[in-house]
Amino acid sequence: MLLQILDYLGVAVFAVAGSIVASRRGLDFIAFLFFATLTGIGGGTLRDLLLGVPVFWTVDERYLLVCLAVSIFMWFFAHHIERLGKPVRWADACGLAAYSVMGAAKAMSVGDTVLVAVLMGVATATFGGILRDTVAGEPSAIMKPELYVSAAFAGAGSYVALTLLGFNIWIAALAGIVLALFLRGGAIERGWTLPVYKSRSPKEPN
Repeated sequence: MLLQILDYLGVAVFAVAGSIVASRRGLDFIAFLFFATLTGIGGGTLRDLLLGVPVFWTVDERYLLVCLAVSIFMWFFAHHIERLGKPVRWADACGLAAYSVMGAAKAMSVGDTVLVAVLMGVATATFGGILRDTVAGEPSAIMKPELYVSAAFAGAGSYVALTLLGFNIWIAALAGIVLALFLRGGAIERGWTLPVYKSRSPKEPN
């Protein structure tokens, strides 16, 4: 039940972000559906392929119906959502928070190691947005210094750690989601970053 709830939530909010990108470019409804679906299922598809399990939306078409429903809703209301301020980034943040835990939880459910579970959480949370931005020709959040992958890492890592420590799975999931959303929200609103690499190469002689 936890896995399915997080999966539907992640797909839905990522589909919202994809639809907003389509709306900003003035695309038709099929393009809305394409961007919503690409963003919504991209991360989960990569996760399942890497885990060697059936890709989730090929065995349960309700995930595709979620993308369709979001596309229809956003076709009529995207201009209202835009007024909320930074809708793509916040939809991405919510999807990242849910999917960082979801990816880790699914990896653990099939018996993978702790490190693999955390990495699957990161991949699930970030790959759909990266795909969307690449197709749309927009700068990806992964190329910006603000917290993005690290927020997903924190969410997945905290979920895995709390689960191993014996905490209830719902408590562990909630803690992971809140932490990832807090860090990503701080990056969006306040520009939170980690220290960045600075070249230490010696200066070339004049």
